[in-house]
Amino acid sequence: MSSAGSVSLWWEAARPRTLPAAVAPVMVASALAWADGVFDGVAAAICLGFALLIQIGTNYANDYFDFQKGADTEDRIGPRRAVAAGLISPAAMKRAMGLVFALAFALGLTLLGWGGWPLLVIGITSIACGILYTGGPYPLAYHGWGDLFVFIFFGLVAVGATYYVQAGNVTGAAWALGAAMGALSTNILVVNNYRDVDTDRKAGKRTTVVRFGRTFARRQFALGHGIMTAVAIMLVMGKLVGPIEGLTVAAVGAWLGFRQMRSLHESETAAELIALLGRTGRHVALMALLVSIALVASA
Repeated sequence: MSSAGSVSLWWEAARPRTLPAAVAPVMVASALAWADGVFDGVAAAICLGFALLIQIGTNYANDYFDFQKGADTEDRIGPRRAVAAGLISPAAMKRAMGLVFALAFALGLTLLGWGGWPLLVIGITSIACGILYTGGPYPLAYHGWGDLFVFIFFGLVAVGATYYVQAGNVTGAAWALGAAMGALSTNILVVNNYRDVDTDRKAGKRTTVVRFGRTFARRQFALGHGIMTAVAIMLVMGKLVGPIEGLTVAAVGAWLGFRQMRSLHESETAAELIALLGRTGRHVALMALLVSIALVASA
């Protein structure tokens, strides 16, 4: 077992397929700020760095705590986990988790000049929830709260806070886009938990898929795509984007969403679900890019 591991191992443990969930809300919020004439490139860049560090820190915490709780075993069918696979020692992963969250906190402090003490509360809460997602006496992911955590922190909070530090307030459009990005990011978790439902059940990890079943998961997945499409249409109705731009976003989101929903329903092997997980992550990035282009082009 490696106590430190190579750069490639740490990058693998950071789970790059999940990183679009950190980039997407910052991109969309910054595009909205541009459209509203309040864009601040420095603040946006800091928000992006903070979001990425929180995502990576949460992934490291997940790798460490899932191993400690026995959720990551040799029966696991998804991508390998560094600690469970013996590639990185638990102690090294715990130190890395602490370091990444410390860097996130330090970087987040620089935003206080833009948004004041409310951002300190948001930053501390984000870090605490990143740890409590799979750690602590009441791990959120083990009691079915993981989906809500992702929706709030990688949707509403990420978009709202990024827009707030640039504009000084949070508009209805920012909340709507936060809901859209949060719903799509939650879909990444849905696919992940859909794949791991059997091993999670054995480990006592009561995700929403374990608690309510795969039919519920498929409906939740469809709802996430539906929210994105609805918000794109709302942007047109609110004249924040032009009809061509907005309806193009809605049409692309609906079509790709339908294909992903069909894939989730028809997937029978772990390999198929792993492939869908990758497509789901890329879909978050694509929709964020399309929405951002629509907002900037319509400004």
